[in-house]
Amino acid sequence: MKSVLEMVKGRIISLINSAAESAKNTGTLNYEGLPEFVLEVPREKEHGDFATNIAMLLARQAKMSPRQVAETLKNNINTQGSWVARIEIAGPGFINFYLNNNWVHEVLLQVEEQGEQYGNTDTGQGKMVQVEFVSANPTGLLHMGNARGAALGDTMANLLIAAGFAVTREFYINDTGNQIENFGKSLEARYLQQMGQDVVFPEDGYHGQDIIDTVKRITALDPGNKYFDMVPDRRKEIFVKYALEEKLQAIKNTLHQFGVEYDIWFSEQSLHESGAVNAVLDELRDKGYIYEHEGALWLKTTAFGEEKDEVVVRSNGTPTYFAADIAYHKNKFDRGFKWVINIWGADHHGHVARLKGAMKALGYDPDSLDIVIMQLVRLFKGGEIIRMSKRSGEFVTLEDLVAEVGKDAARYFFVMRSPDSHLDFDMDLAKSESTENPIYYIQYAYARICSIFRQLEERGGAVPLAGSCNLALLKEPAELELMRKLVDFPTEISEAAVNLEPHRLARYAHELAGLFHSFYNSHRVMIDDRELQNARIVLVKSVQTVVKRALELLGLTAPESM
Repeated sequence: MKSVLEMVKGRIISLINSAAESAKNTGTLNYEGLPEFVLEVPREKEHGDFATNIAMLLARQAKMSPRQVAETLKNNINTQGSWVARIEIAGPGFINFYLNNNWVHEVLLQVEEQGEQYGNTDTGQGKMVQVEFVSANPTGLLHMGNARGAALGDTMANLLIAAGFAVTREFYINDTGNQIENFGKSLEARYLQQMGQDVVFPEDGYHGQDIIDTVKRITALDPGNKYFDMVPDRRKEIFVKYALEEKLQAIKNTLHQFGVEYDIWFSEQSLHESGAVNAVLDELRDKGYIYEHEGALWLKTTAFGEEKDEVVVRSNGTPTYFAADIAYHKNKFDRGFKWVINIWGADHHGHVARLKGAMKALGYDPDSLDIVIMQLVRLFKGGEIIRMSKRSGEFVTLEDLVAEVGKDAARYFFVMRSPDSHLDFDMDLAKSESTENPIYYIQYAYARICSIFRQLEERGGAVPLAGSCNLALLKEPAELELMRKLVDFPTEISEAAVNLEPHRLARYAHELAGLFHSFYNSHRVMIDDRELQNARIVLVKSVQTVVKRALELLGLTAPESM
């Protein structure tokens, strides 16, 4: 079903096409064919509800000035029976359309009809999309970067589904390579220390308290101390297997509490065991992109615009992380995904071009791979920055943050800024019950609406059908602005999804809540005028539906009281 905005734009475009045809038939406008013109909502309200540039595009064909073309078209537009109240020519030849209020009333009928499906579009046409996010090393706890990636990725996936894409959420488990080697060394060192041995902890080890706690749980399962006398490599293998399973389960539990669920957990190790890494390297070698130098294998990333080539197999015969990443992304496309989306931290920025280049070398469209780079998060508490160090193991975990400010506040704050902007997370603000706190402000709007309906029910009333109400009574500026904002919801979802901009939805929800609060503070809903009351109840019901839907897409709750 077309949105109200699409329906109205379609009718205005039809009026413009008919006017051009009429002018051509009467000889007042000569042209071969109408160019593709734009009909859009002007940034400035004084420029009307919609504006088009057709006159400027048609001027050369018509051998007239743009303003003359605009006047000719205006004189041939038949507004009878339409929502167009008046038409004006502006600037070099823009045609501005000013509509009467009745068109925004249509949105109340549509929200009522579609209910919680309102806002969904078929933009994606069922296109298969994979969103890979977080993908933290399973060697420790989730930190703030992981937390921001989780909120962004999950919200992006929600938006893409609402926009008609077939979405798969995926977590890439980095369960091989140097980090796992260092993980094993760390576990073994902590174990030997616990057994009274004087061993030096590895410089590149994992220093967190969680490693010590894991080792304590391992030793509790070994009352006979059989691990102590075991061959070190075998002991380390057992420790890593146990710890990886424990850490991965902890990650799953934490993400579940954060409202994030994955469709697929993909093991990097499986790429090596299946031979996929060697296979993709052979394919790149056959295509002439791999050469040997000083005992190592190099990928010609300079062919993709990089300053230097990249090692894919070290001189000791071990494939690099980059080699596995190429195999993994080939696997993604081979599984049928038409659009692959990754969310990475800023420290991976230099990896983007070479990975896209490798996909191109393998015959895939590099534009089908989008990598969203998110900037760092700074935590503030009491006006002071909370210092964090992954190396020392001293950092605020996602679990800590959720316990401190709650899931809803954490998710909203991580999403409310564009991923490519640095985020200052004010923990005091996130916990505050004030209108300064954006998530509180939005949820309070929903709770206020629920209060109105409780009052209605206590008085024995019920929500009327939109079609049975005189919606023309909704003509106050605050009412019209609310309806106009509801009209925008499907467009906001579609554009936020396609452009991978979940912060747009966060901003929309905040703006809609603001318009509702303004309406609520200036206009009573429960009044003696029954006709106007019914119309306002329908309006408020529509706002409730959209606020709840926006909160759900953001992964947040809609509290009925606060």
